[in-house]
Amino acid sequence: MASSTDCPDRAPRAVSGAARRPSAGPVRLRTGARLWAVVLVVLAALTGCGAGSGTGARDDPAAGTAREHPSANPPAGGAPGTAQGRPATEAPAVIPGLGPRTRAWIPGDARQVVVVTGRDRNANHSQAVLYRHTGTGWEAGPVWPARNALRGWTDDHWAGDLRSPIGVYSLSDAGGLLPDPGARLPYDRSDGFAVSGTGFEGEPLEGSFDYVVAIDYNRTPGTSPLDLTRPLGADRGGGIWLHVDHDGPTQGCVSLQQQHMRDLLLALDPALRPVVVMGDAASLRE
Repeated sequence: MASSTDCPDRAPRAVSGAARRPSAGPVRLRTGARLWAVVLVVLAALTGCGAGSGTGARDDPAAGTAREHPSANPPAGGAPGTAQGRPATEAPAVIPGLGPRTRAWIPGDARQVVVVTGRDRNANHSQAVLYRHTGTGWEAGPVWPARNALRGWTDDHWAGDLRSPIGVYSLSDAGGLLPDPGARLPYDRSDGFAVSGTGFEGEPLEGSFDYVVAIDYNRTPGTSPLDLTRPLGADRGGGIWLHVDHDGPTQGCVSLQQQHMRDLLLALDPALRPVVVMGDAASLRE
């Protein structure tokens, strides 16, 4: 979520929009062994996106495991002079930049994958690409600039560590302060997404939650992104979202420019079982 805000506090409730599909929840989880005290911030939001003044935001880890299931077999040799033996126009059989361990986390039925690649483990600048499986390979969309948590990435996320969790997580629910632009994911339009204050670099946070896609990390899929339920406990963070960029690092979320968030909302299709793959470049290559 926004770099220094938590999602506004709100009790779980039915969400407007299409009926929600039951989901297995986050695709993977890394566990740890320590307890943290979570402080309810202004407007009683959990830590996850942002830090600093203004209304709060949150972070969380995912649950469950995924098996290796490449979407297509690697191609055998091909014409000379083409990448990996394929014609230049053919979609690759595997998503570039992802190693065997990361690919193993992607569910076999996922046909949309948002890949968020951080510059390095401690950087808060990254890039995002939406891939769609064509039936024979993965077709990439445009490269979008993105921001992540202030201190970079972690494979053992805890509330308040100001790092974004590395992993593969399902994308089940959306919402925002602005009206539904035509999303196919269930969309919760609510004033609860209003945010104010400033971020880590003094940037205004207003509008950060105009559009939001909840990342299924330590949350209950099939609920509004504003739902504060934390199946793994509040100490593991929560409220990890894709949301509108405010020109600064986040508490744990991933942010995109507003037009790119709108484009993503229009593209994501629950029938294609979308997931996000997120982490620093070196980790994702493993």
